[in-house]
Amino acid sequence: MSRAMRKEEELARDGPVEQRARISDYAHQAYTILLVAFVAAPILSGLDKYFHILTDWTGYLAPIVPRLTGIPANTFMMIVGAVEIIAGLLVAFKPKIGAYVVTVWLWGIIINLLLIPGYYDIALRDFGLSLGALALARLSHQFSD
Repeated sequence: MSRAMRKEEELARDGPVEQRARISDYAHQAYTILLVAFVAAPILSGLDKYFHILTDWTGYLAPIVPRLTGIPANTFMMIVGAVEIIAGLLVAFKPKIGAYVVTVWLWGIIINLLLIPGYYDIALRDFGLSLGALALARLSHQFSD
């Protein structure tokens, strides 16, 4: 018997209360995993905008952005880093708001990446991350204050 079939059989034996409790437990675990991820990732990537340990982040900025804003790429990315740190902290302390902020922030990053030929794979990855942030936002209505 497959693992999925055993799980179905186990759920069928349980009554509705036990099923809801088990589903709620799994959902809370998913919420906790996503919460940790979307606190850590923005803070770490935001800090790295200052230290350049992971990469030179200016390579991920569409050339049109510094031209339109008049802000040098390095300075612009430091501003981005500050926003990311704040977004990560917002997720930590107010996940109902912060997760939506991170979702929208990731969509902005995706738009930026779509303006750079050859970065579509990273834009796709960030779209997946944005769906995770959106899932966290939805779960936070159930599991956060």
